Amino acid sequence: MHVISKKKLREFWLRHPRAEVPLQAWYKIARHVGWRSFAEVRESFRTVDRYRQFLIFDIGGNKFRLIVVAHFDRGRLYVRHVLTHAEYDSGSWKN
Repeated sequence: MHVISKKKLREFWLRHPRAEVPLQAWYKIARHVGWRSFAEVRESFRTVDRYRQFLIFDIGGNKFRLIVVAHFDRGRLYVRHVLTHAEYDSGSWKN
């Protein structure tokens, strides 16, 4: 999958250094797979959830949330939000 964009991941881990290793691991996996459906994503990441058009990944042992939009037909993942657990719980990302 083509991940758009790694820049958002990098910006987040610069603010939250503990997120770098797990985000890099997610990126490495996501970049090398060819998911065609949510079910296939679930095979790689058991804890992924779906909310409307978003895929929500638990990152770093549930400390962080990565929210992406997947266009399976185009082979693209669009990074929308990278959040701490507290930021995610506030729900403001849904707006």
